[in-house]
Amino acid sequence: MAVKTQRREQAIWQGGGSGSSVPAGSRRGSRLSDQKGQRQSRAEAREKAINQIIDIATAEFVEKGLAGARIDEIAGKATKRKIYYYFEGKEELYRAVLKRAYQRVRASEAQVDIESGTAVEALRRLIEHDVHYHSEHSELVRLVMNENIHRAEHLKQIEDLPSGNRQVIAILARIIARGEAEGSFRPGIDPVELHLNMTALSFYNVSNQFTFAQNFGVDMTSPEAVARRAKQVADIIIAWVTKQD
Repeated sequence: MAVKTQRREQAIWQGGGSGSSVPAGSRRGSRLSDQKGQRQSRAEAREKAINQIIDIATAEFVEKGLAGARIDEIAGKATKRKIYYYFEGKEELYRAVLKRAYQRVRASEAQVDIESGTAVEALRRLIEHDVHYHSEHSELVRLVMNENIHRAEHLKQIEDLPSGNRQVIAILARIIARGEAEGSFRPGIDPVELHLNMTALSFYNVSNQFTFAQNFGVDMTSPEAVARRAKQVADIIIAWVTKQD
């Protein structure tokens, strides 16, 4: 009798026999859903751990550069074991920091509305966005300055980064085509040169803020100063793209 009872209870648990049974298909669906959820949780945990390490490493590389930064210092705020689990060493971690910094600025530019209004208005929004973004993310400026000291040696090792960075060139090309079609832009504007000018004028406000303030007593960091500079940069570049020879 005990064996029969045990078998019956087992059948009910497995979805067979009488009682509150669960169809086999539902059980399989539930297991698959659980497995998918576990995989997503692991992927999310991995991404979170990597981003935490990159956050800490970014601050270290920005402050001390690649040569001065030490894994032990980064590990003091994370763990060396975790760092080496995800990255082979300091240089790979540095490349991950660089890559994420570039990816974030490109992702932010992709969110700017370039469809509404005229081409001039779209370009102004993008330019002002870039000035504000550089001001709010001085780590990007410092990392780029440091990488230029290394002659882009590490940037060259990030294979998919150039194609990612060219997203902004495609955005500018679309704005230029619209501006030419509307008759507001002069013909023959190179989107790469346009990007160069935008970046240069956005960059300087951050890269030279301390020396410029010391030499001329100019505040370049307040919200009012950044907003004023963003408008000036947009005015300068729009005057250039709309100038008719």
